[in-house]
Amino acid sequence: MRRKDREMPWDFALATADKCPWAVLSLTGEDGWPYGVPVSIARDGDRIYFHSAVSGTKTDCMRRDSRVSLTCVGEARAVPEEYTVKYESAVIRGRALEVTDEGEKVRALGLICEKYAPGHMDRFQETVDKSLRGTAVWRVDISEASGKRNK
Repeated sequence: MRRKDREMPWDFALATADKCPWAVLSLTGEDGWPYGVPVSIARDGDRIYFHSAVSGTKTDCMRRDSRVSLTCVGEARAVPEEYTVKYESAVIRGRALEVTDEGEKVRALGLICEKYAPGHMDRFQETVDKSLRGTAVWRVDISEASGKRNK
C-alpha cells in the first residue's frame, strides 16, 4: 500500500470483511486474464466462506488455481464537496478450497444465512435439505489481510 498512514491492521481488515455487504472475489481466468465476481461472504475465524453453483467459470478458475483475493468495502460515503469518497476497505488473500464435508458445508451456509437473512432462519434446515447437493461451498483460508481507512 502506497499510503502507509491509511493502512490498518489484520483485525480491522477482518472486521471490514464481516460487515461488507458483498466482496469481489478475484481469480485468474483460464486465459490468464483477471476474473472478478461479487460473492456473499461470512467469516469464521481465519476462514471466509461463500457459496456458488457446482459448475461454472468461478469454480473452474478455483479448481485450476486456488490462489484468490477478496476485496471488501465496508462503510462508504461520497463527499462531493471534497471530490472524494470516504470508505474503509480490506484486501484478503488466501487459497480457496471446496468444502466437501457435509457438516462444515451446512455450518458455512448457516453463517452466510445468519449474516444475510437473520430473520428467516426458521426455514434454514428445510431449504438446506432441498438444495445442499446442488450448492457448492468454498472456503478461503486467509493468509494475508490488510485494511485501509480513507476517512
